[in-house]
Amino acid sequence: MSMYPSLEDMKVDQMLQAQNTVPSNASTDASLPYPMLPTAPAPYPQPAPPYPTLTNATQPSAPGHAYPGLAEYMGMELSEAIIRDNMPEYLQNNQTALSVPSARPTSYGGGMIGGGMIAPISGASPGLVRAQVSHGVRQVVLCKDGSGKIGLKVKAVNKGIFVCLVAKESPAALGGLRFGDQILQVNGENLAGYSTDKVHGILKKASVNNIVMAVRDRPFERALTLHKDSSGHIGFQFKEGKITSIAVDSSAARNGLLIDHNLLEVNGQNVVGVKDKDIGNIIEEGGNVITVTIIPSYIYNHIMKSMSSSLVKKMMDHSIPDV
Repeated sequence: MSMYPSLEDMKVDQMLQAQNTVPSNASTDASLPYPMLPTAPAPYPQPAPPYPTLTNATQPSAPGHAYPGLAEYMGMELSEAIIRDNMPEYLQNNQTALSVPSARPTSYGGGMIGGGMIAPISGASPGLVRAQVSHGVRQVVLCKDGSGKIGLKVKAVNKGIFVCLVAKESPAALGGLRFGDQILQVNGENLAGYSTDKVHGILKKASVNNIVMAVRDRPFERALTLHKDSSGHIGFQFKEGKITSIAVDSSAARNGLLIDHNLLEVNGQNVVGVKDKDIGNIIEEGGNVITVTIIPSYIYNHIMKSMSSSLVKKMMDHSIPDV
């Protein structure tokens, strides 16, 4: 089953596949405008896709109308004329379509293979790659700086330990730790059930070099890829980083953005503690495709409880991560 970073990517991919479907209805990889991952044979019946498949009933009835029902889908109009007027960079001849790596696997008969997301209109956005949230576990090896610090503050939430501050230009920042990461182990010691102070004590007593952590990638967070309309809007408002309203028929509405969530990243850049005006500028200058990373506000408030706002603004790493 194909996966996409946004609903717009899925609908445009379907439209392109319809345009490239041969009369015999036997589509091949060569007919697609971008590469596809090889698929293994499935010994068991596969679940039906969550959207209509391309059958003879949905084949274009006349040139210029490759996907007749597209305009009726949640008010989303993506005819060639509309795309040409509002999003010319998304026309088939102007696209840079990529397969975006994803940690979400695809199952084939009990085995697991690496999956991928098809991004015919989002693939050229570096923010899409920077903002991917995998929820997977990785190993991070840190050392202390000249002051004997690693530049990290944590918070205990529901018997787990979560990163609440990564200092700019610190060993923690250089090691790739991000707000909301869950630290599972430090030097082989399980942290489940530990208090905030106990973990800070463990980190303080750790040796200067080879501090080995097992880290789960931001389990409370998710990333959504949104597309600006012809007026440059993606369809939501926020106050003090908290999403307060979503515009009807906007990309934010189509892709499932929710209120009562806080913005953590825009195109992979941390915006915790950043003023709303500055976040708006990051979105405005971020290109036509914007990927936002969000977290439920009640989790965010718990993690940030007792954290000085001035400390966050002064210390938090707001640099743009490397792709």
